[in-house]
Amino acid sequence: MNKSDLIDHIAAQAAISKADAERALTAALDGIRRTLKKGNTIQMLGFGSFSVGRRAGRTGRNPRTGESVTISATRVVKFKPGKHLKDAVN
Repeated sequence: MNKSDLIDHIAAQAAISKADAERALTAALDGIRRTLKKGNTIQMLGFGSFSVGRRAGRTGRNPRTGESVTISATRVVKFKPGKHLKDAVN
């Protein structure tokens, strides 16, 4: 499923226009993005939670040349699925 499929699904389920569904989806994704950028956690009961973690810097290897490369520390998005989502998939 891509973004346009998701917009079609939202429009059908909520009985709203595709334009309204797209605005709603865009607003929701923007809210998630802004919250994670601040380093906060998002919890949606039954679906899961998004959080920001830290990945430490490390030394890697360039597979083409075999040369050692320094990989800087970075922030990463983590997702932990909720029980209802796990149950629905299994």
